[in-house]
Amino acid sequence: MERAMLGVSLRDQIRIEEIRRRTKVTDISQLVAKLKWQWAGHIVRRTDGRKGSKVLEWHPRTGKRSVGRPSTRWTDDIKRAAGSRLIQSAQNRGVWNALQKTYQLTSIG
Repeated sequence: MERAMLGVSLRDQIRIEEIRRRTKVTDISQLVAKLKWQWAGHIVRRTDGRKGSKVLEWHPRTGKRSVGRPSTRWTDDIKRAAGSRLIQSAQNRGVWNALQKTYQLTSIG
C-alpha cells in the first residue's frame, strides 16, 4: 500500500510500524517466524518415525570445520529460544506457545 493512499508523506517521518498498525497489514517477517515456530513444534511432536525430527537434529559437517563463523542451521534460532530442552518443551503445547513470543522477538530484532 502506498504512503500517498494513506495521506502520509516521507516528511511526516512516520515509522513503518505505525503505518502497519493503521493499515492492519501483517509484517511478513513476523508471519514467517510464527509459521516456522509452529512447524518446528509440529515436527518435534510427531512420533510416527518419519525423518522430520531427524532433520531438526542434523549436523551437516563431518571432519574439520571451516575457518571463521560456522554456518547457522535452520534450527539454531529455535534451539536458542527453546533451550536445551527443545523436545520436552515442544511436547507441552502451553510451554511451546509461551516460548513462541520469545522466539518471535529474538528472530525479528
